[in-house]
Amino acid sequence: MNNGNFSLKVRLAIMSFLEFAVWGAYLTSLGSYLYEIGLASNIGIFYAVQGIVSIFMPAIIGAIADRYIPAQKMLSICHLLAGVFMISAGIYAFQAGDSVAFGPLFTLYTLSVAFFMPTIGLANSVAYTGLSRAGLDTVKHFPPIRVFGTVGFICMMLFVNFTGYQDSYAQLLTSGTVSLILSIYALILGPCPVDKTKKGFSISEVLGLKAFTLFKNKQMAIFFIFSMLLGVSLQITNGFANPFIKSFRLIEAFSDTFGANNANALIAISQASETLCILLIPFFLRRFGIKIVMLMAMTAWVLRFGLFGLGNPGSGVVLFILSMIVYGIAFDFFNVSGSLFVDQKTDPSIRSSAQGLFMLMTNGIGATIGTLGAQAVINRFVPNFEVAEGAKYLTSEQAALQIQGWDTSWFIFAGYALIVGVLFALIFKDNQKETITKSEASDKTGLAAGGIIDDKDQI
Repeated sequence: MNNGNFSLKVRLAIMSFLEFAVWGAYLTSLGSYLYEIGLASNIGIFYAVQGIVSIFMPAIIGAIADRYIPAQKMLSICHLLAGVFMISAGIYAFQAGDSVAFGPLFTLYTLSVAFFMPTIGLANSVAYTGLSRAGLDTVKHFPPIRVFGTVGFICMMLFVNFTGYQDSYAQLLTSGTVSLILSIYALILGPCPVDKTKKGFSISEVLGLKAFTLFKNKQMAIFFIFSMLLGVSLQITNGFANPFIKSFRLIEAFSDTFGANNANALIAISQASETLCILLIPFFLRRFGIKIVMLMAMTAWVLRFGLFGLGNPGSGVVLFILSMIVYGIAFDFFNVSGSLFVDQKTDPSIRSSAQGLFMLMTNGIGATIGTLGAQAVINRFVPNFEVAEGAKYLTSEQAALQIQGWDTSWFIFAGYALIVGVLFALIFKDNQKETITKSEASDKTGLAAGGIIDDKDQI
């Protein structure tokens, strides 16, 4: 074994672990904290803001990393700022106690998220660059590195679950602390090149608009559009699965079940599934191609939502567990495979910008529409009952209406995912056998650097 390559993969694995540990501290449990402090009606906007900032921040930061500041240093800067703002949000919540106001908490949280979201694409760029410089195949070697990100996410989810942080501001302090650790660690990662050949200042490049020329290639345009449509599903369960499962604590028949009282631990099965599914990506991509892999992800999203609608934390907990298991396919076969597909299809000169564009379409536009839409659906169908004074549980009638409302919401989400899957199967063509030379790609995209790489190099 090449010791240099092993050392590189270990360093990148640690980076991936910390990157997603930052997110795992609050992504699946923030909704529960907001519910506890009386901001349940604002859960949607807290999750949607991740998508809103992803519309422009990853593109801007990615373009800067491509031209001016090496990706590993940009990763450090972003985590430094994200950590400071997230810790500030936690400190504010601690000082405010039971009187947390939406404005200050949301502002500090938004500033943190604005600098965190670009780090996902930056971390991918750092990994792809390091592996490429070492002469390693990214399709083969990136997934085992990325799997440590999921391990980090799981570890942090379980940490906040069993410490009780999932219902408190402490999850924000935890996330911010890990972010600061990564800001220091990122500085010891290998250097990433920047393009210093061009002089002057270009607004279009700084805004990451150069990557939008990829839309001139029909296959890539369709891929990005469906990435946005599927991105609608990404944050729905992150924002609402925890409050949904915990809502059963107010129903006498389910109040003492493990699932109802340990929602984060139950949801952690989803991330455990991720660790296995990531390792399957190289085989499935090479064996079936991006279209089949994406269709598998879309089918898994249908099952993810549908099983939530059919299950409960009591006798139906096995359906919840199945929903958690299929999440690995739903997320990885879309998000990780999509990132690899974009990397294989784009010229290295716009690698960070292209990853930023993928983030924009999925975690930006798609996730924003999805989270706000999900909040509207849940507000429409799920009644917001409060336990009567002196009682411990909802009445049987209230419980039935609440369960029915949640079930209806999950089936609506499943129906949406099914429609997207059918349309993708009919429209997207996986031209694996088509060879596009760099000169032809340049003509199609208008990129002097080639834009789309030769198909002999693609997945």
